[in-house]
Amino acid sequence: MEKEFSNANDEEILEFYKKVSQNVRNLREQNGISQLDLALEIGIKSVAFYSNCENNRYGKHFNLEHIYKISKALNVKMSDILKDID
Repeated sequence: MEKEFSNANDEEILEFYKKVSQNVRNLREQNGISQLDLALEIGIKSVAFYSNCENNRYGKHFNLEHIYKISKALNVKMSDILKDID
């Protein structure tokens, strides 16, 4: 029997990334900003990469630097991006 060395399984982590992405999308849309404009504002030159992060495609997701820059660009607290995450 193999011992689990993590306090969170892969499914929990995927749900975490999905919730962060959904919060980013909701905040972006509330501010009337396109994916392209937000991607460029935070220094991502590929809207495809940004879209993949926002939609959790191909294992792509936002990292802490992205979350920090997104919060600045949308003028929201980082906790708003992380809300409703248990």
